[in-house]
Amino acid sequence: MDRDVSASHELRSFGRRRGRKLSPRQETLLGQLLPRISLDVTRPAAPDQLGADDTPLWLEIGFGGAEHLIWQAEHNPAVRIIGCEPFEEGVVKALAQIESNGLGNIRLYTDDARDVLRWLPPACLERCFILFPDPWPKKRHVKRRLVSAATLALVARALKPGGDLRIGTDIGDYARTILIAAAATPQLEWQARSAHDWRIRPDDWPETRYEAKAVREGRQRYFLIFRRTSPHGNG
Repeated sequence: MDRDVSASHELRSFGRRRGRKLSPRQETLLGQLLPRISLDVTRPAAPDQLGADDTPLWLEIGFGGAEHLIWQAEHNPAVRIIGCEPFEEGVVKALAQIESNGLGNIRLYTDDARDVLRWLPPACLERCFILFPDPWPKKRHVKRRLVSAATLALVARALKPGGDLRIGTDIGDYARTILIAAAATPQLEWQARSAHDWRIRPDDWPETRYEAKAVREGRQRYFLIFRRTSPHGNG
């Protein structure tokens, strides 16, 4: 895929790609299963990767340990879910559960999710998830945060009118950054009508290990839901 000039100058929003040495089984999953379910963004988007035209399509950006990705795939078997994650250990966790649970509705991409957002046809996603992205807490690294007005513009382009973007974070400053970026994206409308709407996780939004860590460490969690407005008004 030819990335445009703005994409070629983007800062990478993720850190290292590899952690500890993989087991032989994990190496096998990477070598055999991953190629069969990987998105190929060098080819035009087509049903063999995205599902039939009437198949609901969701995207999770940075699925981490894959807890949320696998839960959604199991509870929504009619939905095709694309999971993006560059960290190898997270990818093999997802692959292991895809294999053991016999899940056929997941496709993976192991590089920058913004490649996928640019590759997807306009208005094709019903849901997009960005759950507890790397907060890049040091001041000099804040510019590497994934959620920005530029990224949300890409998400808005890919969402269907009425489609939802869900973002979770346990960093108050990042929540503020997200809301500022969303305010600069007129196609997205924050759905909160009371504090309960952003303090309480919806029932169909399972806890991830990163949220569990925030709970253990006593940090407030923010559950932000935005809706893609229609071309002719809200909704």
